[in-house]
Amino acid sequence: MNLGKRMAAELFGTFWLVLGGCGSAVLAAGFPELGIGFAGVALAFGLTLLTMCYAIGHISGCHINPAVTCGLAAGGRFPLKDVIPYIVAQVIGGLVAGAVLYVIASGKAGFDPVGGGFASNGFGAHSPGGYSMTAAAVCEIVMTGFFIFIIMGATHRSAPVGFAGIAIGLALTLIHLVSIPVTNTSVNPARSTGVAFFQGGWAVEQLWFFWVIPIIGGIIGGLIYRYLWSDRPAQPDIRGDRA
Repeated sequence: MNLGKRMAAELFGTFWLVLGGCGSAVLAAGFPELGIGFAGVALAFGLTLLTMCYAIGHISGCHINPAVTCGLAAGGRFPLKDVIPYIVAQVIGGLVAGAVLYVIASGKAGFDPVGGGFASNGFGAHSPGGYSMTAAAVCEIVMTGFFIFIIMGATHRSAPVGFAGIAIGLALTLIHLVSIPVTNTSVNPARSTGVAFFQGGWAVEQLWFFWVIPIIGGIIGGLIYRYLWSDRPAQPDIRGDRA
């Protein structure tokens, strides 16, 4: 598959992830009796990723996350020359999804993206549970590292064929269940960027953190998994070995 088509798939996939995951938080989580809450938001993120794994996995590998792209490159599963094009497509998809979500959310009287946070990621005073920057950094590194580790294991050629999307989607659900109170869960710089610019305040100021830290975690996860399989030659694959 040529690079242009793979980039388009990454754009559409990231759009769906941000619209589905962040949309569930902005539009469906806040109702006192009927809202879906943290568990519902976690499931929404997992479902968006699971559906895209099967929709575009055979086209682009369904990274839809710069930390995943960097982690797979570090793990020897993705060519370095395609990292930047993938990340550009992912960020554009996230921003377009943020714009669509902003248009929908602003149709309600009293909508306030700054005061409400607009599903943005934050630490310190902007952490849902008031967690420090150090706690947020540890959480994002560990969660992103394990996410890449799971992706590489589930998509390895020795893994059962056809089930990778389920494992990866459930992994993202679990990550959100653990870390929403800490950072509102990023593990994905494109997801953070897609809503931060429409929040327009503190989320933009803290956005650097949700680029640097998840990418560090992704690279660590990729390197650890690569080390475990160091007795076998690395097999670069433009799809990230996704089945």
